[in-house]
Amino acid sequence: MAPLCVSLLAVALCALTLLAAPPASASRDLRPRRAGFVVRGRVWCDNCRTGFETPASTYIAGAKVRVDCKSKTTGANTCSFEGHTDRTGTYNILVADEHEHELCESILVSSPDKGCSNVVVGRERAPVFLTSNNGVASNIRLANALGFEKDVALPRCAQILKMYQDENDRV
Repeated sequence: MAPLCVSLLAVALCALTLLAAPPASASRDLRPRRAGFVVRGRVWCDNCRTGFETPASTYIAGAKVRVDCKSKTTGANTCSFEGHTDRTGTYNILVADEHEHELCESILVSSPDKGCSNVVVGRERAPVFLTSNNGVASNIRLANALGFEKDVALPRCAQILKMYQDENDRV
């Protein structure tokens, strides 16, 4: 009888151990992971030459954008990554590793639209923070929209600008 009780006790302890163990999918991989980020933003055409996005603004497919990172101490360029916008004017540039001790920014390089290829001053670069120590759970980092301006404003822009003026008069 005693060997049967010991056997039942051993089986019960094994069952309890299996129930208390976390599932294999919940186990933690302690190997160091290589961190990487996706810098996402959009490139627009300032069809009204206002310096900001308006209802007449369009997004540019095929624009070339670069993400540059520079040392905070020396200012020397440490790395650069390039990409192009898709049909919606959105770019997604994969950037390898952490860049906690660097200043990184998205920078306009070129526009395939010859009628909208002049850089909007102040909208040619946007800072991005490429570190996982900032409380953001995702590896996607959003950059402010970058812009080129049309050589000549569209005819309907006068009406759009009047709409903004009317709005300011009401405030």
